[in-house]
Amino acid sequence: MPYPMEGLPHQVTIYEVGPRDGLQNESAVIPVEVKAELIDRLADAGHKVIEATSFVHPKWVPQLADADELLTRLHRRPGVRYPVLVPNLRGLDRALDLGVDEIAIFASATETFAAKNLNRSLESQFEMFEPVVARALDNGVRVRAYVSMCFGDPWEGPTPIAQVVAVGERLLGLGCYELSLGDTIGVGTPGHVTALIGAFRTPERLAVHFHDTYGQALSNTLAALRCGVTTIDASTGGIGGCPYAESATGNLATEDLVWMLRGLGIETGLDLGKLVSTSTWLAELLGRPSPSRVVQALSKG
Repeated sequence: MPYPMEGLPHQVTIYEVGPRDGLQNESAVIPVEVKAELIDRLADAGHKVIEATSFVHPKWVPQLADADELLTRLHRRPGVRYPVLVPNLRGLDRALDLGVDEIAIFASATETFAAKNLNRSLESQFEMFEPVVARALDNGVRVRAYVSMCFGDPWEGPTPIAQVVAVGERLLGLGCYELSLGDTIGVGTPGHVTALIGAFRTPERLAVHFHDTYGQALSNTLAALRCGVTTIDASTGGIGGCPYAESATGNLATEDLVWMLRGLGIETGLDLGKLVSTSTWLAELLGRPSPSRVVQALSKG
């Protein structure tokens, strides 16, 4: 039985990142047909937005080297969005050739992570993003932006809020429809989340992307909901991490998020039973238990 709380949205969009952000960190080789089935299972469970893959060079993310083939195999369901991640103009061209109508770009809020992840400085990363966003918009493609290390950086420590806002506002100014604030190493806490979101001029254009390194992902999500955020990134079964931040653990598990939201009476449109079944199936293929506490509990029962 749900027990609603005042000040929370009635409906939330869960932006599913498991097929991309989750699988890119798996050591096991996942066949392309399995990836296509995973995405179709997630759509069948009610997801309306599933980040399908990434057009990063295979040398850097070999797990997603089959991006082109995967998109040709997808059974696209009406009303479901299948965005892809692109790092540069070459990645965008590949995506456009395959008829992609929504992309995501990924930026850094810190100098060190920009150098390690993008081989750019904090300032020069925008020289890479500007032509990508412009060409995408010219081709009728929607653009979402991620910002990593919004709460802390393993090399620099806590990230100044003003620095995150400066990066994020510039990305929104380029024409990105949404900005996802990433707690890449999972060090954020609810008060920090509230302060960061409150520093933005347009919180309604924000999404949040939490990792559960210190067990704070759900409490941070609740703080974001109280600030008016209605799009939450999550990963099926809690898989994923960050290949450039060794201390990062898995993403917020979709099933754990749905359990909390259902208890609050917040609509997601997702079938929890189908989500658990999918994550149990995936865990067997990966050869290890799902990190999701809800998957662990419900799969036993």
